[in-house]
Amino acid sequence: MSDAADSAHDVAHLPCPACDGGDGSNTPAAADAFDCRAFRDALGSFATGIAVVTACAPDGSFVGLTVNSFNSVSLAPPLVLWSLDLGSPSLEAFRTASHYAVNILAADQEDLSQRFAMRAPDKFGDLEICTGFGGVPLLHGCCAWFECANETQYPGGDHLIFLGRVERFTGEPSRAPLVYHGGRYRHLARD
Repeated sequence: MSDAADSAHDVAHLPCPACDGGDGSNTPAAADAFDCRAFRDALGSFATGIAVVTACAPDGSFVGLTVNSFNSVSLAPPLVLWSLDLGSPSLEAFRTASHYAVNILAADQEDLSQRFAMRAPDKFGDLEICTGFGGVPLLHGCCAWFECANETQYPGGDHLIFLGRVERFTGEPSRAPLVYHGGRYRHLARD
């Protein structure tokens, strides 16, 4: 679910460009030796948190999308990473932004996950936000926020990997996180 569209749908029903012919036509194009659908299902065995990455585009507008590809990299210096599909309409805005924010969603924020998974012209419309470093929008009610300088980008197959240097962060550890596993949202059981 590293692409925004995956978070709002059952992964098993999403078209796979390699397996389905690239146009959603369900015409197999991949070699039989590697089953992309089975690969995606196996990846879905790894439970992840859900985040919305936000930035300020060069024209001053806000961009944001849902990801579960967020990961810590280093404590010294503080580095995190996430990845974005090369076909995303937001790719250039994130690629050129000086900063971005990783908003870690709370268990009661499925609606935000779905909202930012859609391709819509104004995802921020009626949301209450505050502004972080580089003008990035920060979403209210999250478990944690990481404001990052857009440090480095690396090619990663059909994705671009963003490595960010965390300049400021905060969190609300008492809030339960939104979790994704097996192609759907899950909730953690209380101890």
